[in-house]
Parts: sequence; C-alpha cells; structure tokens
Amino acid sequence: MSEPAHIRATYNDIHNIIKASSAKIAEFKPNMLIAIGGGGFFPARVLRTFLKDPSTKRNIPIQAIGLSLYESLPGTTAEQLGNEVIRTQWLGPEPGKTLLGRRALIVDEVDDSRKTLQYGNRDKLIARYALSELQKDVENELQAVPESERDALRTKFAIFVVHNKLKPKLGELPPDIPYFAGAEVEDLWLDYPWEAMDIEEHDRLAAEDKAKST
Repeated sequence: MSEPAHIRATYNDIHNIIKASSAKIAEFKPNMLIAIGGGGFFPARVLRTFLKDPSTKRNIPIQAIGLSLYESLPGTTAEQLGNEVIRTQWLGPEPGKTLLGRRALIVDEVDDSRKTLQYGNRDKLIARYALSELQKDVENELQAVPESERDALRTKFAIFVVHNKLKPKLGELPPDIPYFAGAEVEDLWLDYPWEAMDIEEHDRLAAEDKAKST
C-alpha cells in the first residue's frame, strides 16, 4: 500500500494562519480560551497574542482540557479504546464556576470527519464533545442561580480549529455556536510540527512540498 499524501504544516504556517483568523475571532470577543490537548495548546497560545486587548494589554486566560480517544490510559478497557472519549484533564473540581458568565473559545488543531466520537447515534469531533460536556457543567452550575438570572450568566461558546478538512462531516455543530476555521485543506494526512521527532527534517519536507506545488 502506498504512503498516503501528507500536508506538512510548519510552526510559521500555523502562526500565520492564526494571525489571519484573529480579526474575525475577535468579533466573538472571547475572554477565555479552552485549549484541547495536545493539538490545541500551541494554537491557543499564539491566538492569545493576537487577541490581547490593545487598551489594557491584558492577556486572555487559557484553560486546558485533555481528551483521549486512542491513548491507552490506566483504568481504560479494550472496549473503550478507540470508541469512547476519556477525560484526562478538566477545569478543576468546579468547572461550572470557572465558566459561568464567560465567552469561551474552544481551540483545537483540526476538524476531520467528526467521527472522533460515536456518542449515542451521532459522531462528533473532539471539540463537539468538549462543547457538550462544558455546556452540561454550566447548566449544572446554573441550577444554584435564580432562574431570572440564568440567561445573563450562561456561558457563550465558540470553536476555532486551525484546519478544516474538506470532507463530509458525520456530525453537526449547534447552529448557534460560532465556528472559525483558519484554513480549509484537502482530505490528506496532516503532519503538525509538535508531532515531529526531527523538526529540521519536517521543515525540509514541508519546503519541498511547497516547491512542488508552485
């Protein structure tokens, strides 16, 4: 079987994609970034640079969550591996309090088929699963708030992915959730620099690919 075609993204490529996306994302006015590890960490940190308030110079706080589908972790069963998303890190013991009243942007690296998780009868990308679970945390916290105050305190969510693959999606995002994709790419294997063992070789191959396409 032949090697599948690859797209090799360099750190500079990703930095520039995020920079180009930041003005549109700023319209959502996020005041919290939620990075999905490990692919969301670097994009979230770069994005924060471009979303800094120019008047106050304040940085937007970054929270991290960990979700694993394929990683074998202590306590996971063979049935769970590859079929069930496991929380490896979350927003502390009271996530709802952390989120209440925020405008939170969930950040990840790629939107693939959205088949990352089969949840009930629907397939969803990791960010969709994260969104659903975070919304549950918020709703649980709102139960302690007078009903007349809940709408004002309910967290507003949005999603940003660096790359959106141009392929049919098996799951849908709620229509009221803003969705930002930095770049749309063909359905090819994406190689990210933070996965490379040899970054110089990764960048060399990326440069070769770009030279062939010009």
